[in-house]
Amino acid sequence: MTGKNELRRFHAAVWDEPLVMQMGHPGRRGQVFPAADPAVRKAVGPARGLIPRGMARRNAPALPELTEPEVQRHYLHLSQETLGMMGISLFGTCTMKYNARVSEAVAMRPELAEVHPYQPEETLQGVLELLHGFDLILRALSGMDQFVFQAGGGADAAYTHCCVTRAYHQARGELEQRDEIITSIQAHPCNAATAAAAGFKVITLQLEENGYPSTEALKAAVSDRTAALLINNPDDMGIYNPDIKDWVRIVHDVGGVCFYDHANFNGVMGKLRARELGFDACMYMLHKTFGAPKGGGGPAVGAYGCSKALAPFLPGPVVVEEDGVYRLDDDRPHSTGKVREFWGNVPQVIKAYAWARCMGADGINEASDLSVLANNYMDKKLAQIKGLARSNPDVKAWRMEMTRWGLGPLKEDTGVGTVEVANRMADFGVDPFWMSHEPWVVPEPFTPEAGEMYSKDDLDYWIAVIARIVEEAYDDAARVKAAPEAQPIHQINGAPLEDPAKWAMTWRAYRRKNGAGAG
Repeated sequence: MTGKNELRRFHAAVWDEPLVMQMGHPGRRGQVFPAADPAVRKAVGPARGLIPRGMARRNAPALPELTEPEVQRHYLHLSQETLGMMGISLFGTCTMKYNARVSEAVAMRPELAEVHPYQPEETLQGVLELLHGFDLILRALSGMDQFVFQAGGGADAAYTHCCVTRAYHQARGELEQRDEIITSIQAHPCNAATAAAAGFKVITLQLEENGYPSTEALKAAVSDRTAALLINNPDDMGIYNPDIKDWVRIVHDVGGVCFYDHANFNGVMGKLRARELGFDACMYMLHKTFGAPKGGGGPAVGAYGCSKALAPFLPGPVVVEEDGVYRLDDDRPHSTGKVREFWGNVPQVIKAYAWARCMGADGINEASDLSVLANNYMDKKLAQIKGLARSNPDVKAWRMEMTRWGLGPLKEDTGVGTVEVANRMADFGVDPFWMSHEPWVVPEPFTPEAGEMYSKDDLDYWIAVIARIVEEAYDDAARVKAAPEAQPIHQINGAPLEDPAKWAMTWRAYRRKNGAGAG
């Protein structure tokens, strides 16, 4: 198979930690502030008088009262009950990278953390210079003419493009006619979903023998009703469509615009530029490809860039530079309007800027090489494991930064599928894989993505975990189906998560649904 890797003994900490709102005791404090000097009290008056009457609380907030060690212990315990990026996280369909601590420290500096978008622009020159500098970096990588960072993630960037597309065609008097957006079944679902949310009809092309839709299928789909093409390339199968320039030309010939979903940029960064392929717009996920952190679904930034023809319709404000002075340009009569508050998640943009500057052009180019190399190394190893099936097995070309695999044969043989294998992986101290976006075009899918940051030893260990679990499934399927067994919580009953009467997103809702005295 893959050679013998000795798997380490692992068991997660089990603290049975309560909710923080259920902890503490009246009178406990993390910090006690000294009383104000009498002269200050006399000059200023009582603190209550400084709060506008309409903002004053009638009752004290329902917050737990704890000491600093109790708070620190609570969150340390929670961190010990999770895995995360300090383990081996080949998340899949999302390029997960280590986030340098120095970038976190920089983002917390008061020069960044304590500024406000409504400050006078002369006091924001440093922040605006960084935003503009990163705009220029992404222009160099893509060939586009302008980037904005408002979008709150990849899906939000796709939605931004749909809004820009709508405004573009409206300005040309063609919006009523152009009501269709084309995508493909293997594109990220946000492309179809955001197109529909923006009011367009969606045409979804299906996969064919090469692992992607044919050029003939695209020709049959386009018409004078075509507003845009939204596509990713390579896709999550790791397959690159070599006919992509022809696709862009076909869409342009009927008057549509083309958007490059660059969620899978990691394997091609430094190798191609979206604008040189003919695309009118593209997006990058800063919380993935550019080394900014991603956790719990966020914080995220979808950097959206476009050509000069589409730039007037960008959401504002746009950072511009004139004679070494930076300002926010919000005088944009054709703008689609904001897709998020202010300029977007600026600390994440700064972390991505730091990553790009540290890597440099040579480093980015080398990282894409390593990403492709690591993926194909894993492909060869995974192909030796019984019960696994490679997506599009007849496609012999090298795969890019990821390959979608499936556990269909294992499921047929043992009844153990991708969900059960993912649960069992956590028992070995590695993060479970990401299965795939819906719809599942590969039975029982999983999509590992090594990227450039993990060592060969890490990849071998991860593959060995998969091999061990497959062996277990053939020997004792019940054990795998009952996993996890070495985690703080056994399998959870997911039914309450689908029941609005049970789940709660706030402490107030929790108490209401579980009785006012809950906890």
